[in-house]
Amino acid sequence: MLVWLSEYLMQFDSNFAVLQYITVRTIFSVLTALGVSLLIGPALIRRLNYHQIGQVVRDDGPESHFSKAGTPTMGGALILVSIAVSTLLWSDLNNHYVWIVLLVTLLFGAIGWVDDYRKVFHQDPVGLSARWKYFWQSVIGFIAALVLYYTAISPVETQYIIPFFKDVAIDVGILYIIVSYFVIVGFSNAVNLTDGLDGLAILPTVMVGGAMGLIAYLAGHVEFSSYLNIPYVAGSGEVVIFAGALGGAGLGFLWFNTYPAQIFMGDVGALALGAALGVMAIVARHEIVLFIMGGVFVMETVSVILQVASFKLTGKRIFRMAPLHHHFELKGWPEPRVIVRFWIITVMLVLVGLATLKLR
Repeated sequence: MLVWLSEYLMQFDSNFAVLQYITVRTIFSVLTALGVSLLIGPALIRRLNYHQIGQVVRDDGPESHFSKAGTPTMGGALILVSIAVSTLLWSDLNNHYVWIVLLVTLLFGAIGWVDDYRKVFHQDPVGLSARWKYFWQSVIGFIAALVLYYTAISPVETQYIIPFFKDVAIDVGILYIIVSYFVIVGFSNAVNLTDGLDGLAILPTVMVGGAMGLIAYLAGHVEFSSYLNIPYVAGSGEVVIFAGALGGAGLGFLWFNTYPAQIFMGDVGALALGAALGVMAIVARHEIVLFIMGGVFVMETVSVILQVASFKLTGKRIFRMAPLHHHFELKGWPEPRVIVRFWIITVMLVLVGLATLKLR
């Protein structure tokens, strides 16, 4: 929005041209989203407490979580509002990638809101049934994949690059739609499964989102993409504005979500942020790198799959409890230790993912 305004004001003062630079707007995007989060966060927490919109804790979870019952949830709404305000202010709204990633994020957030509403107001730990949740995720994810496929203007926008190899690009044709669908829906659920401890999911999301935004920026720059030998995707650089908003909003939320949490993200935040990571990776053509950098989300998801499969096939459990972070809790690790160690793992994986840009 402010890009349009700066274009008009440039005829009166050339200094407004600074707002045409993506790097400058990204910085302002981070600061705006962070400011909005910090500004409205306390009011939201007070309002949620007043209306007794608190977390419903599973009775089969770790005993240490019982004390968290009643902590305000649905805090993901704070993240989404901050992201939306900052993105709309600082991004070029003529860019279709911005609209795709923002709308997918908000629509997945709407699914999470319905789920959280049922958990809180109906006192139902299950919330929206898994069948309906997956149905609506599938509808939105499939439509997003279709739009990305049919708006592609060059072959590289639908090819898959393999990390650590220079000139390997796999053209999967229309299968791109199916793969993209699974990336969006899969990562949405992966982040949701990870969101079980105070601050556990949000900081890895910020780190992975920031790195994916950087890759999108490099992919959208002719010279950088050529130097790094990665696909040039015209217009993808504008996604870094969204990534900046996600980072600022996430850090603002972490201010209140850090241990011991004053507010929880809820599905309204977790489902939305996971889908956002998936769409950004698709736009930047680095889906495989996303799975590397988001390794914490992947291993949390795999732990659940293995646990369910093992119990159904053998009647035995591999882990003391799934997702994986609960396993370490039941082994006696204090919650902050689990959280920080998972953060450290994410830092290392993000660095490995970024290294793939040059190690080819």
